[in-house]
Amino acid sequence: MFELTDRVVAVIGAGSGIGEAVARACAQQGARVACLDIDEAAAGRVADELDGASAARVDITDGADVAAALGAVAAAGGRLDGVVCTPGVNVRKPIVDYTADEFRKVVDVNLGGSFNVLQSAARLMLPAKRGSIVLFASIRAAVVEPGQSVYAATKAGIVQLAKSGAAEFGPSGVRVNAIAPGVVETPLTAPIKASPDWYGAYAGKSALGRWAQPAEMAGPTAFLLSDAASFLTGTTIYVDGGWTAVDGRFQPPGMG
Repeated sequence: MFELTDRVVAVIGAGSGIGEAVARACAQQGARVACLDIDEAAAGRVADELDGASAARVDITDGADVAAALGAVAAAGGRLDGVVCTPGVNVRKPIVDYTADEFRKVVDVNLGGSFNVLQSAARLMLPAKRGSIVLFASIRAAVVEPGQSVYAATKAGIVQLAKSGAAEFGPSGVRVNAIAPGVVETPLTAPIKASPDWYGAYAGKSALGRWAQPAEMAGPTAFLLSDAASFLTGTTIYVDGGWTAVDGRFQPPGMG
């Protein structure tokens, strides 16, 4: 149920972080993986280490580029069974200090890019009446903190894109879901890790008391691509170590 033997899966953002971990997990489960990234050299490095994998450059902010890249994967593999979109950017600033260019950058990559991937993947999968699309949201789709306004808004938008895609594509057998990570040690979060106080505060917020590794996002993603999730669509899986479940860290008397 959980294997991906001979499935053709495109992983966007496969050159590093969560995308790289997802690409490796899919290959381990038997998938033929296309490693796509804006950094083609990084994607190629990962693909070279995976049996039967390929690599190519893609800019998710360019709809035509996404369509061409996914079309090439489908043509080479004879079909397209799964697509995963992991890239994201963040500009941490108070709302009153945000510039128009910063707003557009975060929205164009996170929300616009996810839409481009969803649209192009669906256009290829709908005629085949099968396929699984996995978008990446965040705990910030549900809970926020100062400085996360635009990032949080885009991640909430991704959750709604997944629901809308599920509603529209479900009759054709195409599933759409989202993964919402908590804090994960990736290049995107490197500035936080560099601050001991900030790093520790985030670690203490989750029920597990630590950050996640990229590989811990790979299992849930591979699950959504597999037949084990055949009746799962339109949902968001919070892979956050209990962050959104735990309301504070105070230990009441008698509970320790």
